[in-house]
Amino acid sequence: MNVSETSRHHCFDGWQIFASHPSEECGVTMRFSLYLPPAASRATVPVLYFLAGLTCTEETFVLKAGGQRFAAETGIALAAPDTSPRGTGTPGADADWDFGFGASFYVDATQAPWSEYWRMYSYVTSELPRVLAENFPIDPERQGIFGHSMGGHGALVAALRNPGQYKSVSAFAPIAAPSRSPWGSKAFTGYLGEDRARWSDYDASELVQRARLSTTILIDQGLDDPYLAEQLHPHLFEEACRQANQSIVLRRHQGYDHGYYFIQTFIADHIRHHARQMSEAG
Repeated sequence: MNVSETSRHHCFDGWQIFASHPSEECGVTMRFSLYLPPAASRATVPVLYFLAGLTCTEETFVLKAGGQRFAAETGIALAAPDTSPRGTGTPGADADWDFGFGASFYVDATQAPWSEYWRMYSYVTSELPRVLAENFPIDPERQGIFGHSMGGHGALVAALRNPGQYKSVSAFAPIAAPSRSPWGSKAFTGYLGEDRARWSDYDASELVQRARLSTTILIDQGLDDPYLAEQLHPHLFEEACRQANQSIVLRRHQGYDHGYYFIQTFIADHIRHHARQMSEAG
């Protein structure tokens, strides 16, 4: 598949790449960023996918989180897709900041007009890994996934629905029970319809009761996060994991909010968590 590089920047002896390609799933040109560590010049390397949150793009994580230093140290590539299709001409796609452009919730939409382009679940779990493996020194057998907020939701869902695909999973302040969140309820109604039974396929707190992962899920949550009580509900996911006997480490941090200063503080822990899990999985 044809990939067009927009730019390439030397970074910690590796390369930070911004690129795009025509997407079969989403029906438009999709953008992504990819950091290749120095080890990628000698052999294929594991890849860690980061799914960003509401209003973000493929640039947000790589510009704000500071993960390249630790990816270079551990020999892991960092891939970050855009958070939705763009330029679709879909009516109303830019009307709300929490729905439409920049707000895919990483689902495959079933409701018109969203179902034509909003297929981000399949894009993230199937098409993008194939594109990267075909065009870069990426080992498709060693994948991990993590994300923030809406993207933390997406990462948990991707891992729980594909337990053999990802060797590791973690999240920063995820929307952990979206069916019981105003953000999630709005998105699921618009993209999936009124039938709440369909929502369970994209709700980590429900999915974990169906599919247990062999790896430990790492979650970091700031206790000064303004969205904690109404939107995120990590305690519901924690309890669902306990009932399902799913290994989880949920760390709560006084003084930290929902933003990228919080992510910067703990990004090294997450990348090293993924490096350990990938190494243990072989």
